[in-house]
Order: sequence, then structure tokens, then C-alpha cells
Amino acid sequence: MCAAPPGSGERPAGTGLLATALVGAVHRTGASAGALYLLDDAGRTLALAVLCGLPEEVVWPWRRIPLATTAPVCEAVREDRLVWVGSQEDLARAYPRVAASLPYRFALAAAPLSGRTRRWGGLVLLWPATHPERATRRERGHISAEARHIAYALDEHPDPPEAPEQPHRVELAEPHPYAGRTGQAAADYAERLPEGALALDLEGRITFVNGAAAALLGRAADRLLGTRPWQSLPWLDQPAVEDHYRTAVISREPVEFTAPQPPDRRLRFELYPDAGGISVRITPAPAPGGAAPVTDGDGSGAARSARSASAASRTAHSGRLYQLLHLASALTETVAVSDVVELVAGQVLPAFGADGLVLSAADAGRLKITGWHGYDRQAIERLDGLPLGTDVTPAGRVLSTGVPSFFASAREMAGEFPDAPLMSGKQAWAFLPLLISGRPVGCCILSYDRPHAFTADERAVLTSLAGLIAQALDRARLYDAVHGLALGLQETLLPHGLPEVPGLAMAARYLPAGRGMDIGGDFYDVIRLDATTVAAVIGDVQGHNVAAAALMGQVRTAIRATAGAPPDQVLARTNQVLMDLGTDLLVSTLYARIDLARGRATLASAGHPPPLLHRPGRPGLVVGLDPAPLLGIDTGTAYPVSDFALPPQTTLAFYTDGLVEVPGTDADRTAADLAEHLARHHDQDVDHLIDHLIRHAWPTANYTDDTAVLLLRTTAAPPPPAGRVRT
Repeated sequence: MCAAPPGSGERPAGTGLLATALVGAVHRTGASAGALYLLDDAGRTLALAVLCGLPEEVVWPWRRIPLATTAPVCEAVREDRLVWVGSQEDLARAYPRVAASLPYRFALAAAPLSGRTRRWGGLVLLWPATHPERATRRERGHISAEARHIAYALDEHPDPPEAPEQPHRVELAEPHPYAGRTGQAAADYAERLPEGALALDLEGRITFVNGAAAALLGRAADRLLGTRPWQSLPWLDQPAVEDHYRTAVISREPVEFTAPQPPDRRLRFELYPDAGGISVRITPAPAPGGAAPVTDGDGSGAARSARSASAASRTAHSGRLYQLLHLASALTETVAVSDVVELVAGQVLPAFGADGLVLSAADAGRLKITGWHGYDRQAIERLDGLPLGTDVTPAGRVLSTGVPSFFASAREMAGEFPDAPLMSGKQAWAFLPLLISGRPVGCCILSYDRPHAFTADERAVLTSLAGLIAQALDRARLYDAVHGLALGLQETLLPHGLPEVPGLAMAARYLPAGRGMDIGGDFYDVIRLDATTVAAVIGDVQGHNVAAAALMGQVRTAIRATAGAPPDQVLARTNQVLMDLGTDLLVSTLYARIDLARGRATLASAGHPPPLLHRPGRPGLVVGLDPAPLLGIDTGTAYPVSDFALPPQTTLAFYTDGLVEVPGTDADRTAADLAEHLARHHDQDVDHLIDHLIRHAWPTANYTDDTAVLLLRTTAAPPPPAGRVRT
């Protein structure tokens, strides 16, 4: 009988703000495990900061998650609401990618860490499989309260933590009643038992083993302590065994299984988990049906077991299999080339312990580097633009043959490609051809700072992964090409700048939706009518396609052609143009004529959201406009006109519905909140204020629709009129 030293194999326990807050939240909500994520500085990625109650390898695929990912914590942060997943079936239905990497029974809650001034990240809590599938209203309230408590603590902290590169794991188990007393009595008790007794920590490492267990397993206790059973015992090195351990850790339910032990014995393993680890009971198990063990044709059970052990050693652990499933699923969600590079660098490299990455795409007969990690720029410049058939590195050979090349050391590489090791200084490489139907798409190079012998398992998984990367890269390059075309079209249709008008400060922003072709129908314009009068217009064409963008250009042209007329006439004539075009698309438009000499604004709206207004010394408000139909519905439509004063330092905010239609909120309430925000920050210049306004509505910048915003502020009395001008 032997026990491992306390804390062996564990990372240092954290005592900081996040660690204390997470452990407290887990205990107070009755959860079995928890995790805290923090948003990075850009507000686009969630990084796992603290973890408790789970092994790190279980959450490995989820250490860094783009906020746009379809995952419970991302959805909770994006939409600022509690997300509850009560069963594995619910998880598979709503979040298939998460379910693929965590195929176990458990309940989960994710809540945003929404502070008073910013959104910090998200809280994730897990419960055992025995938890009811539905959370009570009271329980949901407790979870949300815990998340708020953590967020407020971060608000008040003088030096709040930042999103880390690596997560910190802390112990969850509360002190045992026998803590501090001698463990000899318990050890003697276990030693007297006729059956095997073994203990695992949450990472799967053996922390205690009695004499009976060591005898049954056929290995001395001192050679078992600190190891994982499937690593120290070759006959347990198979995916099912590790999967049983994962099931026990995550579901917190007892698990039982049997495994054949060479030469002809079977052992039964019973796993009993809790927050501190797993107790394992080991007993002999009868052969199936009570019959003698099945042997090979030569009657040798040992030969069969030896071959089984050999086969098991060639089989990836279940953790690696789930990681591969996760990577395959993640690659299907990449959109741009930058997404592919980020995913491979952030998830593939750690999975295989690699230090460097070069991802090249075939372009005009050369390998153009699209992304890299772990290399200096000089090395990249030497590798960039090599011919597809190059013999300087193995890239040309792997692309021509379609067969990956693996080099365990610089010496091995230099034997075939003498100049290659000198180009990067790396010590081991995997060159993976990226092919689609025999067509070279590019080459993926994983490299190591030290010699690395590639196992058969690694070679097989990397070869499979290369095909998935090739498809993702080809798809991403097509998206980038379309994206560039769309962006160019959008830029030609929107104003290249705003006119300079004495007495009027202006700022405008166009924000494309988070994903898609980035061709939308949102538009804005400012037209200088004379020295003291301008027309401001904002609108939104139905749809997000080339047709919508083209119609937007026609609408802008029609408005500019009639901009000198009264606002209602401008809209009526533009409406007639749309009716004559016979388009099925509708357009919302707000047109304002601003007379700086008189200090007045005259507005007419065709189904467009009303502007926000702030006058000095008064609260912000949403301007009340008489409703009118969208453009393109019917001829002869009347567009009511509104008129109000614009004293100096008055701010007007025009916007499209993408600014206020935030998921989970009421658009009218959001508009009213933005009007108050406009008043609170009226002292900012218009460029800062417009960005502040957008961030207030969309803290995570994960826009679900195209958005145009136009901000105008009267500054001082303009010079007297000097004739009609149109710019």
C-alpha cells in the first residue's frame, strides 16, 4: 500500500480574486464544477481564466473561444442573458460542436459577467447528471446573482485581471473531516480489504493504491503512483477506459466497466466520483457467460492479449479523438483565412505540442504565406513566395506526391534538404500537403523547437486533419475574395467623406454585420445645399445582397437629385422613382433639412427609426415623428413633416435599426437609453461620442445587422448665406 505526496502532479492553487469568487459560486449554487472566462482587450475572444472541478484536458478545446462561436458562454455574453442547458440532448440540439467534444451527461448554466461599466466575460457552472433538467426560477436567480457579484468585484478591483494565455486550475473540494489527523488508520483499513482500492485525482492520476490493487493490476505501487492507469498499464491503454474516467468526472455518477487483463483474466472497475477525486474498487470478474477466456487459434490467450495491447497503443486516447472531433467541427465554422490561421495556431499547435506554424496557399504557381506563428519575420520572408515545385524545403515534394513528410530532427531534415534547417532554426517538422481532389491548395507546416519523434497516431491524425484544413482554407480564400469585392462595392456606394460646413460638426460610421458578404443596404449622406443649409439623410434598403446595395445607390442618387425641395417632397419623388423601377425591395428613409442660420430642423420619415436629440441643459430624447409608410409601397403617399429648434451645441443622432435591435432587448427602450447616454456624454467631440454610443449599444461589437450612424452637432452661428451650394 502506498500513497502519493499531497498535491503531487497538481498546479499551484490560486488564491486571487477570480479563484476565490469561482469556488464560492460553485459551492453556493450546489454545482460540481465551474469556469470563469474573461473577454480580451478587443472584446472578441473569451479566454478561460480559472477552472475548478474538472481536469484541464476536458476543457482544452475551449480555452480560447471567439465570441461569435455557437457555445453557451458565448451566447450568454453576446446576448447578456443566462443560458441554461439541462441535458445532453439539449446540448446536442442547440450546441452540436460542444456536445461533440463533451459527450457526457450533465447540466450547464452560463451567465454574463455584466458589471456597472463593462461586460467582463462569462461564468460557467456544471451540475451532475442527477440534476433536474429544468432550473427553477429561484436557482436561475442565484446563478445570475453570483455572476453579478463577480462582475461588481471586478468593477471595484484597482487592478482587475486580464484575459490569460493559460487557465489556472484551483481545488474545489472542501476540507475533509479527517484533515489534519493521521491517515494511518484509513490506510491500514484499506490494506486489510481483500479487494483492490485505488484513488484518482480529477486529472486521472493515481494518488493512492493498496496492496490488493497493486497485485491485481500486476504493477508495484511505487510505479503506479502519479501516473494515469491507461498510461502505466498498456492493457488499459484504450479509448473506452479513459472515456469511463471522463464520464465519472463530468457526470459525477458511479461508473462500472470490465477490462481484460493479460493473459486470461478480467477485472471489474467501479468508479465513485466526487468533487475531490475518484475512488476505484477493483475486483476479479468472471469471463463472459462463465466460460473460459477466449483464446487465439493457437490457444494462446497471451498472444491475443499482446496483440490487443499493441493495437490499443496504436489507438488514439479518447481525449485525442474528442479533440479531433472538436477541431473538425471548429474548422467547418471558419469563414475567413484569418479564422483558419487563428484556429490552427490556437488549437492544433497545442494539441500536438508544436511550437511553430506556417500556413501557405497556392497562388499563381507559388506558395504565398497566409499566416504564421512562432517564427520571426526574417524567416517568413525567406519562406514566402517559394515555387510550388521548390526543392529548397519538402513543401514542393509533399504537394507533388500528396504524401506528408515528417522529420524528427534537424539532422534528418538536412540529409534530404540541406538548406531547410538553416531557414528557420527549428528542430522538427511536419509538412502536410493541403489538397482538394488532387489540386494543391497550399501547405501546412508544424514545427518544433526541439527534436520530436512523430508517433504513428500523430501521423495518422495530422494527415486526416490536413484534409480538413485544406477544405477550410479553400473555402476561406473564396470568402475573402468575395468579401474584398463586397467591401469595394460598399465603399464606392457610401460617401468617401463628409462636407465641411461652418457651424456644424459631423461624424458617421458604417458597421457591417458580424458575418456575411458585408454588402448591405444601409446608407447615409450629408448634402450641402448652401452656405448655411444642409440635408442629412439616412436609410436602409431591405436585404443584404448585391441587389440591395445597387438599389441603395439608386436611392442616394434620387435623393441628391431632389435635395433642394422640402423634405416631404424629396421623399415623395424618391418613392415615385422606386415605383417606376418596379423593385420588390422596400426602403426606410429619414430626410432632414437643417437651416443653421435660423437654427431649425425640418424632418420627414418614410418608416425609419426616429433620431435622438439632445439640447444643452435638457435631457436627451427620441424625437417624435408622425409615422409614414416605407418607400416603394404605393404612389401618392404623403410624408408628414416635423420641425423643431436647433440651438448651438444641439446634437442629433440618425441611425438605422441595426443600432437598437439588440437581441433580448426592446428597440424602443434601447433608443431611449441611447438618448440618455447622448445627454450624459454631450461634452465629448462627435468622433468620440459616436463610437461611445455604438459601444454602449453593442459592448461586444458582435453586430447582428448592418448599421449606419450619423451624428450632427451645431457648434456656433454660421456666417450669413452666400448663395446656393451643392456638394
